[in-house]
Amino acid sequence: MAQRPDSEAPYDEIGERLAREFSGVHDGRTVERCLAAARYGALEVTGNASPELVERVARKHLKVLAVVAAEKRRRSPRTSLGNTP
Repeated sequence: MAQRPDSEAPYDEIGERLAREFSGVHDGRTVERCLAAARYGALEVTGNASPELVERVARKHLKVLAVVAAEKRRRSPRTSLGNTP
């Protein structure tokens, strides 16, 4: 099996840290997608994807997704009949 380049190590650590922080809120795939999107976005906008910036952006994305999910749960019908206000 091929080794990942050392440049991936900080992002792997960030992914593990965010997965622990958001366990019970987001699954691992969501964390990975947010991390990848933050990394790609940082590269596109600034030309650099420093681990600190990528982690900060990914964490903000995950927090926003958690708020949206909570709001959807709050607004969803409370019975299987869907007839409650």
